[in-house]
Amino acid sequence: MKRWILAAGVCSAALIAGAAQAQISDDKVKIAVLNDMTGVYADPTGMGSVEAVRMAVEEMGGKVAGRRVEVIFADHQNKPDIGASLVNKWIDTEQVDVIVDVPTSSVALAVQDITKRKNRIFLISGGGAAQLTGEACSPTTAHWTYDTYALAQGMGKAGAKILGDSWHFLTVDYAFGHALEQSLTEVLKANGAKVTGSVRHPLNTADFSSYLLQAQGSGAKVIALANAGGDTANSIKQAQEFGLPQGGQTLASLLMFPTDVHSLGLQAAQGLVLMDGWNADRDDDARAFAKAYMAKTGKMPSMIQTGSYSAVRHYLKAIEAAGTDEAKAVMEKMRATPVNDAFAKGGKLRADGRMVHDMYLMQVKTPAESKGPWDYYKVLTTIPGDEAYRPMDKGGCPLVK
Repeated sequence: MKRWILAAGVCSAALIAGAAQAQISDDKVKIAVLNDMTGVYADPTGMGSVEAVRMAVEEMGGKVAGRRVEVIFADHQNKPDIGASLVNKWIDTEQVDVIVDVPTSSVALAVQDITKRKNRIFLISGGGAAQLTGEACSPTTAHWTYDTYALAQGMGKAGAKILGDSWHFLTVDYAFGHALEQSLTEVLKANGAKVTGSVRHPLNTADFSSYLLQAQGSGAKVIALANAGGDTANSIKQAQEFGLPQGGQTLASLLMFPTDVHSLGLQAAQGLVLMDGWNADRDDDARAFAKAYMAKTGKMPSMIQTGSYSAVRHYLKAIEAAGTDEAKAVMEKMRATPVNDAFAKGGKLRADGRMVHDMYLMQVKTPAESKGPWDYYKVLTTIPGDEAYRPMDKGGCPLVK
């Protein structure tokens, strides 16, 4: 009888130990960074986002809940079918637990559909369409860094007063650009400005001449660049060649990154106004992350790269708190815990997937104002998160009761 009781006890202990180990699937946490590695968004995302994610993993000692953390990555080439194929393979055959970054909103929307159906967490830093936390929302998505609604709110309210009362759009022709144009148009009109029209260009185009001539011919006081990455830099360069600023038209970039300004140079970019989700000079935490990242890469991180770091860091801490990597349990802990790190202070993750944090209206410094390499921005105003982001009950997310 004693031998039977002892054997039963050993067996029970083994079962308990096995159950505890099973809380972390496949005995590891696997993170997949998916973005543009070689195209128009490679500078603000690309391998820079991979490095930022690795920094978050390193802060955790390379482990979470006693299990190792693995980081993989791939290039979606800004194509939804390629992005979807990679994510299906990662989840079905490589046991990936979380997808990170994903610029190009059309790709992000395709990926979100997959992660929602397959119960995987999706940490969006690069994709910007507000639709991601609207009618397309998912219980396993955290939209971390910015969205088209917040960009439009900041630029529209201030821009209508400061930059001019007539606007014309130069818009990249896919979901991100369309959403940004629509959102900003609504804000501009609500603040007394008129929109004279828009012209749309393909993603990653080299020649903006015909589009800029149409914008120039509109006579609008402000040309709003509803694009990003290399498209923004190229459109600004060519707008100067065609004399739009010299003719009195102001260029307003709705989404720019430090690498864009670095490429243009302060002489060309000075005075441009833009929205940003991260202020690298906000406090000691932000400055320390920027310094550490630059030591590794030689570049100032973009808000997307810093957002990827922050989202993964918060995710890993949530796994520790939950004691499991099961998606919905981790998301519950992520929503319950404020975000306080190098990216955001007092950030909060809502039921619709939106992470609410402060946004910043920035202006590019003049060469005389800059104190050195990568010192490019000054803050015109800080927009509190609750004012920047769409109210949760206005987006059409079916998760909102």
